[in-house]
Amino acid sequence: MPRAPHSSVVAANPRLQVARFLDRYAPSIAALAREVLKKMEARLPGATELVYDNYNALVIGFGPTDRPSDCPFSIAGYARWVNLYFLDGVQLEDPDGLLKGSGSRVRHIRLARADDLDHAGIQALIAQALDLADPPMPPPSIRRKIVIRSVSPRRRPRRPAPAIPKSTRAR
Repeated sequence: MPRAPHSSVVAANPRLQVARFLDRYAPSIAALAREVLKKMEARLPGATELVYDNYNALVIGFGPTDRPSDCPFSIAGYARWVNLYFLDGVQLEDPDGLLKGSGSRVRHIRLARADDLDHAGIQALIAQALDLADPPMPPPSIRRKIVIRSVSPRRRPRRPAPAIPKSTRAR
């Protein structure tokens, strides 16, 4: 029998819920994630956003349907950075060597600033991924849908742990 959604999932509308998830991050990472999300939403206006507040990260996939496997892109917020993932990254031509990862399918790019998404090489990778998307992304006239898919009851800290001064470390 499927588990009932965590009570916070049904407590608010999806847009507000995503904002609450982001509020758990350090201000600099939360701001970066919000800017990246805004740029991805502008680039993919008809996409369905699938949101997973997992143990390791807050992940938002962008796809044409409610199926995670149909999402050519996702962004993931970690305690210290934000990544842009390409589900079929191994199929993409990457002459600039921007894609990182060694898995059999997925590749990613760590984003230092939201403006990194405007880099010609990243735009070319996004365009390639959109060309390969099957099914294709819906037209901009389709209303955006945000679906909270899961909320983990336990999460890694969303803010980096403070550095321990050398003088207080155990020897």
